[in-house]
Amino acid sequence: MTKSTERSGLVWLWLSLLLFAVDFGTKALVVANMRLYESIELLPFFNFTYMHNYGAAFSFLSEAGGWQRWFLSTIAVAISGLLVYWLKKLPAKNWLLCSAYALVLSGALGNLYDRLTLGYVVDFLHFYYQDWHYPAFNVADMAIVGGAGLLLFDAIFGDNADTQEKKA
Repeated sequence: MTKSTERSGLVWLWLSLLLFAVDFGTKALVVANMRLYESIELLPFFNFTYMHNYGAAFSFLSEAGGWQRWFLSTIAVAISGLLVYWLKKLPAKNWLLCSAYALVLSGALGNLYDRLTLGYVVDFLHFYYQDWHYPAFNVADMAIVGGAGLLLFDAIFGDNADTQEKKA
């Protein structure tokens, strides 16, 4: 393919849509079948625990009085727009960066949907050990962390565009 006919990274939006749907579906199942703060033990270190998160990661800003909903929503919209722009500029064959952006995009949109429709984010995945509890999270959060991990991996081990072009 020539530069002008090469597919853009926007073809990776299927991954964002898939993970958004999984996130939406799992949250809907939890809301429909559990009471707030109800906990179902699955393993000695893992529960489904239905919680509302009014803040960001680790409930940061959860007690801020309500303005954080719109602040975090604005950030999610801005980041989502930037990720779509970057996906458009990337070639689809750059699977590492395209999948990283698609993962972060799906997580940002999944939590944005909750914030705009509910006023909080539904969390339910709860890991713990004895008296130590990791903050509950959801599929959208896992997508964001996974995408960030791929971005870090690319920053450390990925070839830059000049090196790739010289190899070709």
